[in-house]
Amino acid sequence: MEKTLEQNTYVLQGDEGFGTVKIADDVVAVIAGLAAVEVEGVVSMTGNISKELLSKMGVKNLNKGVKVEVFNKTVKVDLALVVAYGYNIPAVSQKVQDKVKTTVENMTGLEVTDVNVRISGVSM
Repeated sequence: MEKTLEQNTYVLQGDEGFGTVKIADDVVAVIAGLAAVEVEGVVSMTGNISKELLSKMGVKNLNKGVKVEVFNKTVKVDLALVVAYGYNIPAVSQKVQDKVKTTVENMTGLEVTDVNVRISGVSM
């Protein structure tokens, strides 16, 4: 018997004739994380200690360092990331905010209200 984890899902589109389209909050977190690491100057995302230990054991976690809150078709994103040495932190943070906002809105149709960036380290 399979166990399924309870995930928060949100209805993106509902239609009586065809059914509904739902998205899990973890999917929104993965989209935000992938968009953030595409920005030049971002080395990686950082998570809490349990996520760090899982990644060292080989478990791939694509939403590491990302927390999302979805409420009434709006999204608040919190990111923790490591910036490469020599890059302007405010400029990189602004690019990350813009990239995450546009990517999440384009892929999900949800409105992004906040993208909070926390720099947790600098990589040499």
